[in-house]
Amino acid sequence: MSRSRERVDTVLVVDDQADVRQAVSLLLADEGYQVIDAADPQQALALLREQPVALVLFDMNYSRDTTSGREGLELLAAVRELDENRPLVAMTAWGSIDLAVQALQQGAADFLEKPWDNNRLLTIIRTQIERSKALDRARRVGQAAELERADKAPGGIVAAAGAMRKLLDMARRVAASDAPILITGENGVGKGLLAEQIHRWSPVADEVFVAVNMGAIAESLFEAEMFGHARGAFTDAREARAGRFELADGGTLFLDEVGNLPAAQQGKLLRVLESGEFERIGETQTRRSRVRLVAATNADLRAMVEAGEFRRDLYFRLNTIELRIPALRERPADIQPLAERFLGIQNRKYGRSLEFSPAALAALRDHDWPGNVRELAHAVERAVLLAGDLAIEPEHLMLTEPSPASAGDRPVVPLEELERETIEHALAHFEGDVLHAAEALGLSRSALYRRLEKYGLKGTSGG
Repeated sequence: MSRSRERVDTVLVVDDQADVRQAVSLLLADEGYQVIDAADPQQALALLREQPVALVLFDMNYSRDTTSGREGLELLAAVRELDENRPLVAMTAWGSIDLAVQALQQGAADFLEKPWDNNRLLTIIRTQIERSKALDRARRVGQAAELERADKAPGGIVAAAGAMRKLLDMARRVAASDAPILITGENGVGKGLLAEQIHRWSPVADEVFVAVNMGAIAESLFEAEMFGHARGAFTDAREARAGRFELADGGTLFLDEVGNLPAAQQGKLLRVLESGEFERIGETQTRRSRVRLVAATNADLRAMVEAGEFRRDLYFRLNTIELRIPALRERPADIQPLAERFLGIQNRKYGRSLEFSPAALAALRDHDWPGNVRELAHAVERAVLLAGDLAIEPEHLMLTEPSPASAGDRPVVPLEELERETIEHALAHFEGDVLHAAEALGLSRSALYRRLEKYGLKGTSGG
């Protein structure tokens, strides 16, 4: 007997359409689940009070209210009141993503669009039941908090702040869907890291993850990069080449900095996103690609749409679900855990065993971090290079920017003067060694040599 036949988990299917209940029940029964069904929320609640259920699969709309999803949300709230740990999966009609998002925000574990894909339905149910059992086991031995924290902060993402835990929980829920996701936030907050995590949570996690920086593609090369080209299609096209859509087929396509896409290329991107069809340059053969789409931007796309700088239809195509990553200054509880994680990485990289002094930790917490997590990572690496053998002190972090409260009281210093002082400090610390000073300053050795010549400073070649 197969493992699927050994399952005895009970699934409650709630839908006012008898044919839907019958189809789902037959599918689940064939996989070894015990299935009970209800035609409306009232009958469902009565069944839940009578017997244990591993998962509830419920429709968002019923005969008395076919569009708003109000009855589905009320059922969701009532079931969670009976048992907040029981997983619930919402079913919505195709195109009703707004209802699915509301359900996720109010506690649903996942959602499924009608008409559904049988494999996807079974994957969702199996995943949610197994996760629920793991949490139940952990709660019985008093480890639920640790397990939930690990589940909500995987892949190197730090989520000590409540805002980040909420964001990651939402990301995990929507990752199982095919709906396009738009990640927004300032530069340096970790949009690419979240995109990769969404891919790992998705049903296509075993497939390829292809990232494209839309702002780095020359306008003249856009079609070749995204859709590919045939051999001889243009000068230097010595061999045929697949584009990013073709490479990402079956997996996730991550369009980073999508707000930088020139207006002339927005329509070409939209056409492929809507149809899944494209042609390589120099070919007439139409190719197809099915990708899980995740996009990211630090721009205000809504404002760009109103200003006529970004296509409205492309914006709505990308923004089925928006996940905004808060700036680091908005989640101060994450600063110290992030800094300590980066310190561990740099200690291993440079063979050090440094710790932050209390004063350094205070300096980290007090800094505004305009460059967000990326700035913090660079500051920690610089401090490891500048610090002695004992501990990292505030001066090693070189957080020289004034706070907003005191900025008006400080004299304005020319940038060149600040740059010269910073370079002199780094050279003095490394006894003139240009190589190590350049690493600490985040510069290439040639770039630092140019600045030394500019300011009349001298260093040694080092090594």
